[in-house]
Amino acid sequence: MIEDPTILVQKLRIQRGWSQEQLAALSGLSVRTIQRIERGQPASTETLKSLAAVFEVDFNTLRSPEMPAMPTSPTLPVPEPTVGEDEALVLLRVRKIKAFYLHLAQYALILAVLTIVNLWTSPRYLWVGWVALGWGLGLAMHGLKAFDKIPFLNGDWERREVEKRLGRRL
Repeated sequence: MIEDPTILVQKLRIQRGWSQEQLAALSGLSVRTIQRIERGQPASTETLKSLAAVFEVDFNTLRSPEMPAMPTSPTLPVPEPTVGEDEALVLLRVRKIKAFYLHLAQYALILAVLTIVNLWTSPRYLWVGWVALGWGLGLAMHGLKAFDKIPFLNGDWERREVEKRLGRRL
């Protein structure tokens, strides 16, 4: 049975407990590309080669039936990854944490400026509190996601849910 490449990409990703963001980081593709592939849109040969390398499967496994088969000659060099899977996942996590800290710094700086403007223009009504509250809630959600404190927004949760609904391991 030939499996649909789009379903296979999603299955391989979920089996490994990776989020779409993690797969994108490991493969060097954009998250949008991963999302398009998993929605059933066609992927280029180069994209499928990249995914095949990350999943450590033969390219012909991922190609769609209408694509020409790649020769399996031993003379074709297989590029060695420069960053391992574990390193790429850690780098992705560190980038998320860095983005959160940058967001936090922006929040503090802009809120300080707005507080000065608020006190100078209308000291009797502190409208800056509403800005701080709204933006602060968004910042809190960003922090929870960056530090993986929201259990239903990661690849492990997705894998567990699929396995629970299948009644077996992927």
